[in-house]
Amino acid sequence: MIVILEQCKDGLKEQREILKETGEGMHLDLVEKELTELKEEMSFPGFWDDLKRSTEVNRRIAQLQGKIDHYNDLQTMCDDIEALIELADELGDQESCDEAVRMLSELEAKVSELSIETLMQGDYDDADVILSLHAGAGGTEAQDWTQMLYRMYTRYAERKGFKVKLLDFLDGDEAGIKSVSFEVSGENAYGYLRSERGVHRLVRISPFDSNARRHTSFSSVDVAPVLENEGDITIDMEEVRVDTYRSSGAGGQHVNMTDSAVRMTHMPTGIVVSCQNERSQIQNRETCLKMLRARLLEVREREREEQMADIKGEMKKIEWGSQIRSYVFQPYTMVKDHRTGEESGNIDDVMDGNLDSFILSYLKMQ
Repeated sequence: MIVILEQCKDGLKEQREILKETGEGMHLDLVEKELTELKEEMSFPGFWDDLKRSTEVNRRIAQLQGKIDHYNDLQTMCDDIEALIELADELGDQESCDEAVRMLSELEAKVSELSIETLMQGDYDDADVILSLHAGAGGTEAQDWTQMLYRMYTRYAERKGFKVKLLDFLDGDEAGIKSVSFEVSGENAYGYLRSERGVHRLVRISPFDSNARRHTSFSSVDVAPVLENEGDITIDMEEVRVDTYRSSGAGGQHVNMTDSAVRMTHMPTGIVVSCQNERSQIQNRETCLKMLRARLLEVREREREEQMADIKGEMKKIEWGSQIRSYVFQPYTMVKDHRTGEESGNIDDVMDGNLDSFILSYLKMQ
């Protein structure tokens, strides 16, 4: 037990140092200053008359308070572990020692997660996000791969406590998905998932090949932040072609018998978005506009990133549509991110939504 307690002391000291560095990176003094200013604004006369502003302020206050509480909770957790170690050391209490080991493991995971959050410095990292998956060439095999990716991201959202809302869905010809769009809502959803933009490559023995040959399939992932302020992106509706059609998926008699689904094409950029999962054409139209704003913002941010890459003189740019990650099922199992070099041999764990190591390595690279 003495050896274990010494390891716990060293581990706790390391976590306290990491937590201190993380707190400095969070700029908690500025967070508390902004929180105080927003709370003062709430006391101004007529504050609650502006519903949009009051909603925005309330959301921001909850976000800032959550950051402070999260950090303070981890500090308290460090103190609790230290007390358990002292108790086990003085009394030789095995139960306290075991609890200290368990809590230290939990603390390491939570401090690591908080460290990831401090790496999110983008303007829209705290926004919700819309993901769109599209099967590449390869027919049924590529469509099945797209469905596997959709499952991976929904599992990841479950792990993070995010909410997922399906926006548009197109079934594959025989199996899988041709394309799917869905919104992921939660704290820093875009900050976490922006690393997934690009082409994902699958290598496996195809279950759809009677000769059991190895196939390579591709699926592209578009990632766009959901805008809180619609003024960030202005859309000229004269430049948008709007088409309506009947929904193809499940949704009830009304949905399938009327032209409730909406497709919008932004003529200057060629961006196409569609939505068929709301109950009415009006709702689908509003969702389409939100998706279009998100995609236009994504294009603007991507162009800015490419411009910065040119300014920095990078020898190799990560171009839109390039292969970012490979998932190999046969002849060996390996997931490798080609941008960061991050690898995992536990492919089942990754496909079940454990993407933290890939996301962390990407954020550090950025």
